[in-house]
Amino acid sequence: MAAARPSAQVTVERIGKDDMSLRALATLRMTVFRSWPYLYDGSMDYEADYLAEFLADEAAVLIVARVGDIPVGMATASPMAGQADAIRQPFLRAGRDLGAISYFGESVLLPQFRGQGIGHRFFDEREAAAREAGASLAVFCAVQRDSSHPARPPAARDLQPFWEGRGYRQTPDFSTAMSWKEVGQADESEHLMHFWQKHL
Repeated sequence: MAAARPSAQVTVERIGKDDMSLRALATLRMTVFRSWPYLYDGSMDYEADYLAEFLADEAAVLIVARVGDIPVGMATASPMAGQADAIRQPFLRAGRDLGAISYFGESVLLPQFRGQGIGHRFFDEREAAAREAGASLAVFCAVQRDSSHPARPPAARDLQPFWEGRGYRQTPDFSTAMSWKEVGQADESEHLMHFWQKHL
């Protein structure tokens, strides 16, 4: 992926889910999630399986931030009913109507483009798409890490104030576990994920 200047004009828009856009999303996921707090040691094989499942639904939405033709960030959203069991089960157990829920997947942005309002644009676009699809609730999940974790950078940014500012609230009764291979590990391990929700 070619480099793009942080000072250049960034455009944010919904795009189609073709092979090129999915490869760009996979590359951004492996780049951004390799850092704290996910520490994800990704591979294209893992990404191909994940993205094929996540974006199989025709109603899935892919949003890109780019400088010219260069993607510098992406975000996704799709109906909860089409998600993997690990995502759906907490809501099924609570008796929620999956048809009324939009699940927001990743929101990945290269570090040099942060602080320009692009994260807000990603949420704006996904919330608009969720409303258009008839959803009344938007949810996403985030990994839980101990503040004393040895890999935590001294200046690690806490995204909770940003999410709360967008109107999302953490729901402690809704959690799940996801597995991935961490940097420095030989095998995949489980990670606790907590859900955040917002009524649209």
